[in-house]
Amino acid sequence: MKFQDYEIAPEIKRNLETLGFKRPTDIQYKSIPAILKGEDVLAIAQTGTGKTAAFAIPVISLLHERKTSLRTEGIKCLVMLPTRELALQITEVFQQIGRHTRVTTFCVFGGVEQGPQISRLEKGIDILVATPGRMFDLVSQGYIRLQRVEFLILDEADHMLDLGFLKDIQDLIRFLPKKRQTLFFSATIDETIKKLAYSLVHKAIRIQISPDNPVNKNIEHSVAFIEMDDKRFFLERMIREHPDQKILVFVRTQIRAERVAKALERMEIRSLTMHGGKEQTDRLDVLKRFKAGEIRVLIATDVSARGIDIPNVDFVINYDLPEPPENYVHRIGRTGRGTARGQAVAFCSTEEKPLLKDIEAYLNKPIAVLDISKADYMATKDNTADLDFNLKSLMQEVASFEDVRRKKKKK
Repeated sequence: MKFQDYEIAPEIKRNLETLGFKRPTDIQYKSIPAILKGEDVLAIAQTGTGKTAAFAIPVISLLHERKTSLRTEGIKCLVMLPTRELALQITEVFQQIGRHTRVTTFCVFGGVEQGPQISRLEKGIDILVATPGRMFDLVSQGYIRLQRVEFLILDEADHMLDLGFLKDIQDLIRFLPKKRQTLFFSATIDETIKKLAYSLVHKAIRIQISPDNPVNKNIEHSVAFIEMDDKRFFLERMIREHPDQKILVFVRTQIRAERVAKALERMEIRSLTMHGGKEQTDRLDVLKRFKAGEIRVLIATDVSARGIDIPNVDFVINYDLPEPPENYVHRIGRTGRGTARGQAVAFCSTEEKPLLKDIEAYLNKPIAVLDISKADYMATKDNTADLDFNLKSLMQEVASFEDVRRKKKKK
């Protein structure tokens, strides 16, 4: 089936064609007809499967058909997201799909001045994309009114719960009309998520995509056994062997991100860092430059691992293995998006082998091992452009990692 076969607004069909979207992904194929019929939907789908378009396409089409003019009569759709980056990304998707329709989309989030956001809200919008904190601030001040909402969309619901937004979501309900269509999307499901979902939806259509394989089938992923103080040499090698490709590197901490970036700088390799220690405006600028291909190496902590859709990421490198293990899936899901192919490599040191074991248990299968001969390993170290061998600093990183592990085991 093609998008042209759906009963959606012709403007949307033209936009999808311009964007290069011809056939729906599995989650879109199963969600769009149900949403168009007015059904509540509870969807569980792994990252990178096209969840955003699965709800954006039918909701924009329905609102476009119901709206007789460009005039706005209150917010008709509320989309809740856990992070600012996700909120901005989802807004961009809505605006691209809704171009030339009568539907307007706007985003509010914290970390920036609220004045410009209030000015735009006062002009009227149809779809509000928001993070919980800023949305409730503006609701309490009377700048956001939700009495006319027809659609409630919760995306990345499991991540919202991880970040402690359960009470915010529950409090949200008292501001919304009882008669509404609720769309609940999550990458994973457990008893808490299930309980929340069924408290919000009414006779929902349940959709679950690839529950037995959390890794997107478009991603080829492997692990390489590399000692902690050698990782930067292998990162350098991968970057130099793929000079025209976009590479996203995940590390454990903000300090590690900056240290890796400094090592690459000594090797005369340009990179950017993205983590929670940066100002929101800086993080947005970094994302913009990486998306545009101005810089092809981005070093990030898990702040970027969830839901961020960066076009054409060729490689994801887990420079440090993640904790908890499900973050592995979210990290490597930044490549192989939609119908694209992607590759991911994890660097596993001796002290990280317990983390690898946890990840493989979560996946229910071993990760393919990328064999490196002893001669190849030594050649990679010998051919580095990094002549700064700060062994004391590297030993401190290893000791710090082991100390964190010990503390977690005591808990």
